Formats: sequence, structure tokens, C-alpha cells
Amino acid sequence: MFETTGHSAAPGTTGIVLHRAFWYDAFVWLVSLGREHSYREKTLDLAGLKPGESILDIGCGTGTLAIAAKRRVGAAGRVYGVDASPEMLARAGKKADKAGAEVVFQNGIVEALPFPDGQFDAVLSTVMLHHLGRKARLQRANEVRRVLKPGGRVLAVDFAPPAKGKRGLLDHFHHHGYLNIQDLVSLLAQAGLNAARSGAVGMGDLYFVLATAPAAT
Repeated sequence: MFETTGHSAAPGTTGIVLHRAFWYDAFVWLVSLGREHSYREKTLDLAGLKPGESILDIGCGTGTLAIAAKRRVGAAGRVYGVDASPEMLARAGKKADKAGAEVVFQNGIVEALPFPDGQFDAVLSTVMLHHLGRKARLQRANEVRRVLKPGGRVLAVDFAPPAKGKRGLLDHFHHHGYLNIQDLVSLLAQAGLNAARSGAVGMGDLYFVLATAPAAT
């Protein structure tokens, strides 16, 4: 897990919650190897966002991805970001105001998302699953399934275990956890989400899984 003096367990969650917004932005820059804009746009490409869609970014941090998602879905689309850290959300709100982006940021935990059933066309989950234990990961997957519309999709991005005996530059700066891609596919399947695509993001040890909820019958 990414270690910093500004993290804690938030009430109601067993996961690690990051509170130092400045360090979070520095961490994202590091994860993307200084190519944050490219990483963000590649993530949104993988999610296949379309104008007019309703999007949720869980563990949204300081809101950069949610703001970029709003540009993709346009004026007719809605974007929400949820995070357990009020400090992160305060910075996210300031960023959105500066960008002139209408994004709704809410305080909440991924084990119990503060949204009704079937609200979103797509859910984004980037580099946050490794902060959760196994039970919380399954709760999070079930919650994602609940808030997705029939046929909706979820994009999960996280760290793959490094090759045996190999450590990348990122490993020397923090001690994050890893999540095997097969385990993630299995976890999503347990929640009723079917993996459609998976593979390397193309930056560091990051990989993605794109999964879909069953279509309406």
C-alpha cells in the first residue's frame, strides 16, 4: 500500500484512506511516469465514455479523472466522484470550479456507495483496489454492480505484481499492494460482472479489466 503520514482508516471502511491531497497528485504523476495527461486520456478511452452518459469515479481522490470524464460526456452527461477523504474532495471541488466543470463530489465509502440502484452507465476505479482487503474488495464489487445500469460497464485499473526478481522505479518510492489480474476477474465475476477486456495499460505495472453488467431482459 502507498504509505504516507496522511492516511488512516475512515469510519465504516476497512481500507486505507489517503488524506494528503498534494502528495496524492504527486503520486499520480509518479505512477504515470510524468505522463498524467496521457494516462488519464488512455483510461477514459478504455472505459469508452460517450456523450450524455452518467459516470461514477470511485476513490476519486483530487478529482482530475472525474473532471476529464465530464469533458467526455459533455453538458448532457453527469459525473460523480466519491471518496472517503474530505481533504481530497475539497481539493477536487476547487479543481472543478477552476476548470468550469460541473462534477458532483460526495463523501462516502466504496463498501456502501451513496447512490441508488442502476444510476450509472460506467464506473471508474483506478489504483484504489489495492488499498482494500479481500472482503472489502468483494463488497465494493457488489456495490458497483448495484449502481450500474443494465449493460453498464466498470473499468478497474491497478498494479500487477512485478516479474519475479524485478522491481520498477515506482517500487522504490512507496509500498503499494498488488492485485493479480485473474483474481480481479474472478472477484468481478462473483459480483455478477463479466470481464470483456483486460491487459496492460502501457504505463509501468498498471493493468486494466473492463467488465459489464448483465443487459436487461
